Amino acid sequence: MLLLILAGEAVFVLPFVLQRIFRSTVLEVFQVDNTQLGVCFSLYGTVAMISYFLGGPVADKYPPRKLIALALWMTALGGWFFATFPSYFWLKVLYGYWGFTTIFLFWAPMIKAARVWGGNHSQGKAFGILDGGRGLTGALFGVMGVFVISILLGDQPDSASFSERREAFTHVIYYSSILIAISGLLVWLFMKSPDENDVEVSQISFHQITDVLKIPSVWLLMLIVLFAYTGYKITDDFSLYAREVMGYDEVVSARIGTLLLVIRAVVGVTVGMLADRTKTSLWLMISLFVSFAGALLFALDLASSFWILFFVSVLIVAAGVYAARALYFAVFRIGNVPIKLMGTAVGMVSVIGFAPDIFVGVLMGYFLDANPGKVGHQHVFWLLALFSFLGAICAWIFYRMSEKPNQ
Repeated sequence: MLLLILAGEAVFVLPFVLQRIFRSTVLEVFQVDNTQLGVCFSLYGTVAMISYFLGGPVADKYPPRKLIALALWMTALGGWFFATFPSYFWLKVLYGYWGFTTIFLFWAPMIKAARVWGGNHSQGKAFGILDGGRGLTGALFGVMGVFVISILLGDQPDSASFSERREAFTHVIYYSSILIAISGLLVWLFMKSPDENDVEVSQISFHQITDVLKIPSVWLLMLIVLFAYTGYKITDDFSLYAREVMGYDEVVSARIGTLLLVIRAVVGVTVGMLADRTKTSLWLMISLFVSFAGALLFALDLASSFWILFFVSVLIVAAGVYAARALYFAVFRIGNVPIKLMGTAVGMVSVIGFAPDIFVGVLMGYFLDANPGKVGHQHVFWLLALFSFLGAICAWIFYRMSEKPNQ
């Protein structure tokens, strides 16, 4: 599980974690605006959608260890090109490449391995530890990045020149790529694979897909993941909000982005433990309602009135979003998804559930660029409020459908 946690976040550091923590820096050193960065995310999401569909059945056939290690190495290779600060065109190509490396060979094997580890009675614990641990891993990458930039730029990062900022961020990319490659080596050497007769199909067939789509809960889970993951994507705005609305400098804003990952770690583990002792589907519903309440604080411009209210509002949104993220795959067992078809089910749910990778970045970029300052951010959080509310309704329906106690 430790290797799964390490790999689970390391693979997303280059395309997502660095942008979440250093969004304002990324916009500057790559000389793109919010909309252009959103287009890069959309291209990632488009390739990822195809990769979810095709990669799910592959995860039911081949050992997770080999697939995950290969995905990490291919992703790290893209980091060396990333560090050359390619033009906008090649940046889009790179994000499309990452959409393949981080999803086709990686996503379904990771989720299936966590399902196997959790057994019949610890699904909340398994996915809570996985997502919480991934948050902690991302925070460590963020701390490393903040440390490198603060050392290279000194106590007054806002006074650094463009070339100094770019050079500092180059070091962050290189160090991240090296750590990702090392993670792949550790997975290849030390990750244990379960008995393949218990969790793997003998051959890949179209019937895997049709059998999964016959399960009623799969369709509802598609919507729950769609709405919950939209909220997770919108948390990318926090570090930029801290800089543009609250007026914090580049390093402090990055520290707020890192703090979010620490919150994710604490929330993931805590809610996973609670879910196993009560009802996983109930906590999933509660988490989405909490996300909705927190989003309203930002959308109604209450969060920016005082610094303490800003941090409390961030905490509320983060608690709801990260709790939902930790649990939406933990309810697959309640939905009667067979373990041998878990990879295929993850692929099918992810095709719809992670569609926000295609459109959320563009929407956020449009709102922020068309409405500079506080107003643009308010539009972004109204979007979060809408999707959190819809997700909470779907989770309530799923909760009503699940009748088994102590799940």
